[in-house]
Amino acid sequence: MTEDSQRNFRSVYYEKVGFRGVEEKKSLEILLKDDRLGILPPHHESHAQVMMYRKEQYSDVLHALKVVRFVSDATPQVEVYLRMYQLECGKLPRSPSFPLEPEDEAFLAIAKAMEEMVEDSVDCYWIIRCFVNQLNNKYRDSLPHLPKAFEQYLNLEDSRLLSHLRTCSAVSRLPYELWFKRCFAGCLPESSLQRVWDKVVSGSCKILVFVAVEILLTFKIKVMALNSAEKITKFLENIPQDSSDAIVSKAIDLWHKHCGTPVHSA
Repeated sequence: MTEDSQRNFRSVYYEKVGFRGVEEKKSLEILLKDDRLGILPPHHESHAQVMMYRKEQYSDVLHALKVVRFVSDATPQVEVYLRMYQLECGKLPRSPSFPLEPEDEAFLAIAKAMEEMVEDSVDCYWIIRCFVNQLNNKYRDSLPHLPKAFEQYLNLEDSRLLSHLRTCSAVSRLPYELWFKRCFAGCLPESSLQRVWDKVVSGSCKILVFVAVEILLTFKIKVMALNSAEKITKFLENIPQDSSDAIVSKAIDLWHKHCGTPVHSA
């Protein structure tokens, strides 16, 4: 049995005996140890050496950025991560004063959330780097279709709510950037994000759709009382966080309901 099938078998088993969510609560640090991001080689005896190389690479890139005066000791850590990523990808702008692109803003949001989950700066950078690469590469073709999928599943769950959004001309103005490009970083607290991002890392970006749908269902009364796209979007960008864990749990239920057993797929 492969590692992925074992993981999925465990998810199904836990759920059948009433422990849904056990698999989702793995922190991203545990995922790093479990090599879900492809950071470490398959042979465990090589891990120490590879991590040493990673630390050296981190130090070299950071030193290069300091030499060209793109960062300093006063630069916020998340911005350091961004500049390191840009340098390694060949996308470093000619000046640090150049305005940030939308993809840079998304990177910073993800990095800020990840920084709250992972203490070690080297580990944090490599997890951010691989997480963003997965979004940009594996999910590159899937992400643009998520707003339409959101509309489809919201219609199945509550057509009246979707009709209200359409009447207010809000469907095209919903915070899709926050939901699907930033993967709810800055929207949900880190404890809830871990459960969502675990699914993303494991192979399903569609979980993002069901989190968005469940947010609308949870705050249906509030949203139905708002009569403009601007007000609806503003509210959804700053939802109360005390219901976040319940939202994620219900979103995972919706994901299972519409997509079957948790064999991860985009």
